Amino acid sequence: MIEELHKLQNGTDIRGIAIENPEKKVNLTAVEVKAIAGGFIKWLKDKKNIRKGKIKIAVGMDSRLSGPEIKEVILNELVNLGCSVYDCGLCTTPAMFMTTVLGNYKCDGSIMITASHLPYYHNGLKFFTENGGCEKEDIKYILDSAVEKDLKYPSYKGEISKVDFIDTYSNLLVEKIRKGINSNEDYEMPLSKFKIIVDAGNGAGGFFASKVLKKLGAEVEGSQFINPDGRFPNHIPNPEAKEAMDSIRKAVLENKADLGIVFDADVDRAAIVDAGGMEINRNSLIALISSIILEEHPGSTIVTDSVTSNGLSEFIENLGGKHHRFKRGYRNVINEGIRLNEQGEKCYLAIETSGHAALKENYFLDDGAYLISKILVKMAKLHKQGKSIEDLIKSLKISPESLEFRFDILNSSFKDYGYRILGDLKKYVEKINGWNEAPNNYEGVRVNCNKLNGDGWFLLRISLHEPVLCLNIESDSKEGIKVIMDNLKNFLINYNELDISSFK
Repeated sequence: MIEELHKLQNGTDIRGIAIENPEKKVNLTAVEVKAIAGGFIKWLKDKKNIRKGKIKIAVGMDSRLSGPEIKEVILNELVNLGCSVYDCGLCTTPAMFMTTVLGNYKCDGSIMITASHLPYYHNGLKFFTENGGCEKEDIKYILDSAVEKDLKYPSYKGEISKVDFIDTYSNLLVEKIRKGINSNEDYEMPLSKFKIIVDAGNGAGGFFASKVLKKLGAEVEGSQFINPDGRFPNHIPNPEAKEAMDSIRKAVLENKADLGIVFDADVDRAAIVDAGGMEINRNSLIALISSIILEEHPGSTIVTDSVTSNGLSEFIENLGGKHHRFKRGYRNVINEGIRLNEQGEKCYLAIETSGHAALKENYFLDDGAYLISKILVKMAKLHKQGKSIEDLIKSLKISPESLEFRFDILNSSFKDYGYRILGDLKKYVEKINGWNEAPNNYEGVRVNCNKLNGDGWFLLRISLHEPVLCLNIESDSKEGIKVIMDNLKNFLINYNELDISSFK
């Protein structure tokens, strides 16, 4: 069983197939869920040294169809293990972390049932303590513990308390926005002059329209897909997906809204669309929140993942900040921000292009709703000056050409094969005029190409979790992409166990 359980580990999360479907075999059943819940309690006792009588745990879920059944299994097992349990019902991933730090709750740990934006038949688990989300080694320990036979059930049972924690969490956001805007005209409803619509993608983010924006006076008519539906029938709940951004853009323009907000299923990511229909996600979203943070904390280091653009680096540096481009993976980015602070380098923002944004002021928690709240405060202040949020990023250079490719590695030792290709690429780059390997690169091979030889950059890296080489290319000229691709194709065709059929 241990090998099967460990296949459920997805970095710092648990991910599996929870509903029968034509695509994949079910591997996350009541049996696995019960064992993993027990493993989490053992981890808390062993690694966090929690030895008190009743351990306090909060459990929440997003809108997935399998969520209620999984939650019931977890609740029953926690009660049998003598835990005092908060059933938070429909909730968000960031809110579940907050159950571990808020005074009235102060849970020893929390469990969020979610698989982010993945198809309806997936589900998974995320674990938190007051120190943040579990790391990879923690998940391994939890899974190892899940199959041990010495899990002892106490003579007493725990109890379950049902709470509307999303209401508590919403009130925190409302008060943050009120205090941030600090309106002299209408402190209670500082967004009364704005029409703001939410697209929750039928995930857990619909609360933001009714429990946050409406309380602050905003008109929210035109908000869409805010009712939970674990089939995700309208579009994939993913701020990176074209269909999601097209959907909120259309809604903003049709409803003549001042702002559109789109969340992923568990609300740890977000993106926006301005009144003119301009999509603000990926590099432009990073630029926007960076400009806000650098105004508050001049000179701050901004940590991002590896696929951010050269234009973003220039934008951050022109604002007096330092761009620290790190590895892909939101936990990698967040942990790097924390590490830099521990070493004395001030970093107030760690953000991945996927929309995971973690602010130092908010526990370095990747929280889509908090990110949006921060932007709303700035939007209201700019409005008083006759400005808008797009004014903050008008100097951001956006490349006209940008492509992404994924090449399957067919060799059984895919990591060794991938690293061999990357090593060979370094030597190949030295032979190409106008190509130079980027300094201070932490992942894969990143190359800057001068105007005559591509006018941009590319990054080739090994996927975090799959036997895949990922290639990102950007160019500031329309012909540049072709120049870069032609040179790379001459190199990549030498590897028979790399599928580059998509590279056209």
